[in-house]
Amino acid sequence: MFEIIKRDGLARIGKFQTGSGVLETPALLPVVNPKICTVAPRELYEEFGFRAIITNSYIIKNNSELRAKALEKGLHEMLDFPGVIMTDSGTFQSHMYGEVEVTNKEMVEFQRSIGTDIGTVLDVFTEPYWTKEKTAESIEVTLERTEEACGMKGEMMINGVVQGSIYQDLREDCARRMASMDIDVHPIGGVVPLMEQYRYLELVDVVISSKKGLNPNRPVHLFGAGHPMVLALATLMGCDLFDSASYAKFARDDRMMFIDGTYRLQDMQALDCNCPACRGLTLEALKKMGGKERERLIARHNLYQITDELALVKRYVREGRLWELAEMRCRSHPAMLDALRRLEEHQKFMERYDPISRDGAMFYTGAETRGRPVFRRYVARLWDRYVPETEKAALFYDEGSKPYSRAKAADFDRVRRAGYTPVVVSPFGPVPAELDEIYPIAQSVFPKMEDTDTVIETEALTVKFLESKFAETVNGEYVPEGGTEQYDPDIIRAKAVSRYQFGIEATDALFRNKIELVVSRKTGKIRNVISDGEHVLSMRAGDGLYTLRKEGADRIVSAIPAPFMRAKVMEDAVPFVSEGRNVFCQFVDECDDELRPMDEVIVTDGNDKAIATGRMMLTADEIRSFKKGVAVKVRSGAGDEA
Repeated sequence: MFEIIKRDGLARIGKFQTGSGVLETPALLPVVNPKICTVAPRELYEEFGFRAIITNSYIIKNNSELRAKALEKGLHEMLDFPGVIMTDSGTFQSHMYGEVEVTNKEMVEFQRSIGTDIGTVLDVFTEPYWTKEKTAESIEVTLERTEEACGMKGEMMINGVVQGSIYQDLREDCARRMASMDIDVHPIGGVVPLMEQYRYLELVDVVISSKKGLNPNRPVHLFGAGHPMVLALATLMGCDLFDSASYAKFARDDRMMFIDGTYRLQDMQALDCNCPACRGLTLEALKKMGGKERERLIARHNLYQITDELALVKRYVREGRLWELAEMRCRSHPAMLDALRRLEEHQKFMERYDPISRDGAMFYTGAETRGRPVFRRYVARLWDRYVPETEKAALFYDEGSKPYSRAKAADFDRVRRAGYTPVVVSPFGPVPAELDEIYPIAQSVFPKMEDTDTVIETEALTVKFLESKFAETVNGEYVPEGGTEQYDPDIIRAKAVSRYQFGIEATDALFRNKIELVVSRKTGKIRNVISDGEHVLSMRAGDGLYTLRKEGADRIVSAIPAPFMRAKVMEDAVPFVSEGRNVFCQFVDECDDELRPMDEVIVTDGNDKAIATGRMMLTADEIRSFKKGVAVKVRSGAGDEA
């Protein structure tokens, strides 16, 4: 059983229930070689805090002494590890040394017999250089073996490994076919050669294409990804589990892991590390250590680097800032930067999981920041949902002060009185004055010195926008004083934000006949929208977007057919939701696929009657697949403000 506790786009902090307890994700599983114990499993658990490890059942099975111990005592007692144990099946040995002399059935039965928590199918490792035909044939073998394993796993959980070499369509198809099987975890396999050869650009395609086909209610394990420099990027792409043998392998070769790469001890000029393993130690002292002592210390250093980075990744997920961390980490190597840039090609898929707003400001880290889904969403909604108040635009430029309507209040008033709509050229592209307080426009921080890519792209977007929305455009500085046009900036803003957030048709239902606005005396910002005497919307100060009231929900339900903005719940849940209880996944019958995390949502009963309003916590496809977790965070049936 897997449950999302916190999310930032595809990245998620979750609770994964296993036979040996709950594992919080994202989590890294150190690889424990049962024949070579560089760091003891008990030490991994107690000192480093790892709650899961992975070991190789093929090695155990082929060693008579280890096999006897495992069968007699069980895997947990043999390794002295109280947490979750995953076992590999011999697939990697097949990749490294050729065919293994064992069947899939034998390996699944053996893993089950020694008390493995999560066993692995003997899948076929698909090499990056394979032809598409050979890859497709091997996938069929993997799928057959996976289906066989699902039928014989018993109480043991099973890994269904997604294969497909570098072919995105084969990866997605393999993942989609596995999604219908009784699988517990989905490792993405066959990727170690890509990482060893620094082919991170292709790794992005492999991971995203696999994610497109997978069932969201299962953890995704990126096999072989355990270097601290890749953890932020891999988590950003929706990977929940990782493993690392490198911490020990590198230590045997005197190589030390850091977040910006791996360095050979002989090439290092200083030991600038304050982890518990290195603290108080000089580079000279480390080099003079005996081989085994040095190997153990470097392995411990590598583990601390991993745990520190994973803790940081989790913090950034909780704060809704993982994009920033990934962008910074990807600048540690040109190949990683290629991967970050490739992500922009997958914006459309990632936007479905990107929250409508986040707490705190969005920081720009470089030209690649424009590849975030939030940029795609803003531009798409601006084109589809923005309705200008006039046919003429007056152009201004972002000078760093936000919101623009306050920093340029006198200028905006002057051009509006002359019959023009103020539009600011910002790093996001064109920003009409009435949208300058919404997330992410007002909640973003950009450097004053813009890079060339941003200048070129924003100017191109602005030209396209102006040509499509206005009949005339002038430089706002040249519009003279003395205009006599009457306008209400609050009404213009109130409607524009509603169109951006809910769409044109819903806004027409919300704003009808007599409109009154309640404005904060302290800040001058809109607080409530009253339409025909009904309180339909409340505007949030933090992100400039609306909270939907029950009266507003009733109007939308009456005006626009389902499933628009709806989450329909089962009859058993109606009384509880009406009292303000949250909606859990298992009680949702239908949900609008166009809703995004943190979107306003109308909870309805079987007769399409609005019974509550709230905010989406998951996407529609996640809600359909999860058996546990909050789908909608409800305010109350009466529509009280959040």
